[in-house]
Amino acid sequence: MDKVPMTVRGEQLLRQELERLLKRRPLITQAIAEARELGDLKENAEYHAAREEQGICEAQIRDIEYKLSVAQVIDISKMPNNGKVIFGSTVTLIDVNTDDEVTYQIVGDDEADIKQNLISVNSPIARGLIGKEEGDEVSISTPGGVKEFEIDSVKYI
Repeated sequence: MDKVPMTVRGEQLLRQELERLLKRRPLITQAIAEARELGDLKENAEYHAAREEQGICEAQIRDIEYKLSVAQVIDISKMPNNGKVIFGSTVTLIDVNTDDEVTYQIVGDDEADIKQNLISVNSPIARGLIGKEEGDEVSISTPGGVKEFEIDSVKYI
């Protein structure tokens, strides 16, 4: 079974979500019991809704437990910064054509959120950056075409 890279923050968020779901379990069970007391289960909307909620909750719990079981948690802050782009690093890029500056952190697939500038290690930009160093110029093929960037800084935070 291959390990999947994950940041410390990503692991913490998954564990918090798992804890929240585990606390909901008894509440859902109670809702099912209350709905069962209402009588005929064939036409009992509350019962069917509670059972559906239980199924969704259990599926989410299994999914999170699996993700945590295959996670390889990488704490980038404990690594010496050699200026090289690696998983977990925060990279500031300068668009060579427009001089626009953008900062991304390279994270696991489940943690990626472009609105927070968290990009997946498997994204075209991250794949083009991994292994490069501060000061390097890179050409990255994106769905919008080839983009030219200069790596301004690499932080291990």
